[in-house]
Amino acid sequence: MSAKNLSFAGIDTVMLAEKYGTPLYVMSEDVILDKINQIKDGFLKKYPNTKAFYASKAFSCLRMCRIMDREGIGLDAVSGGEIYTALAAGFNPKNIIFHGNNKTEQELLYAIENGVGQIAVDSISEIDLIEQMTKRLGKNVDVLVRINPSTEADTHHYINTGQKDCKFGVPLSQVLELIARIDGMKHVNYKGLHFHIGSMLFKSDHHIIAAQKAISLIEELKKTCNIDTEVLNIGGGLGVDYMDRDNTVPFEPFIDDIMNVIEAHFKSSAAMRPEIYIEPGRWISAEAGITLYSVGVVKEIPDARTYVSVNGGMPDNPRPILYSAVYDAIVANKNGQPADTVVTIAGKCCETGDILIHDIALPKMERGDTLAVLKTGAYNYSMASHYNKTPKPAVVFIRDGKDELAVKRESYEDLARLEL
Repeated sequence: MSAKNLSFAGIDTVMLAEKYGTPLYVMSEDVILDKINQIKDGFLKKYPNTKAFYASKAFSCLRMCRIMDREGIGLDAVSGGEIYTALAAGFNPKNIIFHGNNKTEQELLYAIENGVGQIAVDSISEIDLIEQMTKRLGKNVDVLVRINPSTEADTHHYINTGQKDCKFGVPLSQVLELIARIDGMKHVNYKGLHFHIGSMLFKSDHHIIAAQKAISLIEELKKTCNIDTEVLNIGGGLGVDYMDRDNTVPFEPFIDDIMNVIEAHFKSSAAMRPEIYIEPGRWISAEAGITLYSVGVVKEIPDARTYVSVNGGMPDNPRPILYSAVYDAIVANKNGQPADTVVTIAGKCCETGDILIHDIALPKMERGDTLAVLKTGAYNYSMASHYNKTPKPAVVFIRDGKDELAVKRESYEDLARLEL
């Protein structure tokens, strides 16, 4: 292979494209482990009585779950399918937190029967349903109460989850009443509070506001109801800069800002300092992944633009059309050549909006080139669809310079397998 080919995690990406086909998701386990070690050093070892849970909605497969389990990181699941995947990977159910604004009866039953560690209650009606199920099953369940802290973070409105008008969380005015009810239940145990204010956050100020509101609730519960709060889950949401490869949010200072406020308060409080949970997802997986495509049609439109079409698009990466998300890319087989041609990278779907990257400067491309789109490890595989009856790509993991298939490529037969 040419020395100019792009290398990712020590592997020639053109070789990977030839070996496994394209589109292809490629994940670096070394990058994932580096992120986990930053969490261990900057949070788990630094602050006593803390735990970290991976927000698996960002990227979940059997291998990813096994990595988290092996490294002592818990799992944040938001569906029965995510719980099933974790359990199939051998994950300890006690280290799973089940989230979601509208968990179905089937999902709740599955979680309770399989001994999921905690359920994050998102509404008053949900706690009634959980109580009925625990009575019927004769099982005890630990719950967190997800609060809506009514603070609006600086991010895209589709990934803003802590503002007052939001489908997530229990309004602050209803929290004390809800917890008092839980405290009187036989099989449902109140463990603590949870909040998550959004994703792609580059400043900790709104986390601090939410933490202060949660602390006030903890103090009020202790004072008026004599109820202790054992857990405060401050969620995740740390940002990743998809264009500047050196500007992803530094983990330790971001967490330090929040922890300093929490630690300072409870040093002088009659209430005990709860165990602190965090739930990073995108921050762990985004930079660990790239997607490889093969270039097809190159269409030059005079006085307009040049479209370079690849053999993927919105089915394997819906984020550009959903959030106007931006990505960087490299022509893998022409790495290092002058980026002297401005093009738009188009997907192959029958949609005008199926554009992966607008107006990017790259070396002149032709049919058969391999394009690597960077930082696609979060919300690409997990949000992939079968639009236009497109089979989902394979996933390859790289560890210590060795590549290994983790998810097989779907076939046309797979697309019709469940149809009658």
